[in-house]
Amino acid sequence: MKFLRCESLVEVPWKNGGGRTREIAMGMAGDRSVWRLSRADVTQDGAFSNFAGLVRILTVVSGRGMILQHPDGSMAAEPWTPLRFDGGLDVHARLKDGSLTDLNLMFDPAFCQADVMAKQGPLRQVVAPPARGIVAFHVLSGAPMVNAHGLATGDTAFAGTTDAALTLAQGDAVLEIGLRYLDHSNAIRLCIADG
Repeated sequence: MKFLRCESLVEVPWKNGGGRTREIAMGMAGDRSVWRLSRADVTQDGAFSNFAGLVRILTVVSGRGMILQHPDGSMAAEPWTPLRFDGGLDVHARLKDGSLTDLNLMFDPAFCQADVMAKQGPLRQVVAPPARGIVAFHVLSGAPMVNAHGLATGDTAFAGTTDAALTLAQGDAVLEIGLRYLDHSNAIRLCIADG
């Protein structure tokens, strides 16, 4: 197990310069990033960066949510509800009620598949990582335990080779992030932001 505290994250500019994000981790195949997990603060309406070729799973982790407008309509990004869409989609975000923070998982479907789901307590569960891949837990609220290790809001735990014993009390919530590497993928190494 590896753990990353929220306060260790370092801010970097968005690809389109419209805001700032905090990198959490990425999967590297050689010198190529095949997935990336990060937190972003959205303080105003605006366009999303273009990540053509990638799939994006966005989850609003704090705030009231936003409407994502695109050429064929719109999508509602609701709190704690993962939303999957094409990273190259021309999206303009309209905040519902003030600023928010979202968690973004972007991945190359040629190398891996991914799922994100919210889990709330009370809950006790042992989660096994994929045979080829990892599972991570990002804390939404409360003080969850992973393998008896206490976490706080914004912290992330990673399991790659060992099972993760997840304990959620009443009021605790996490996002469970599963990444499965495709059989033809070369070795993908986990790189965690260390501040």
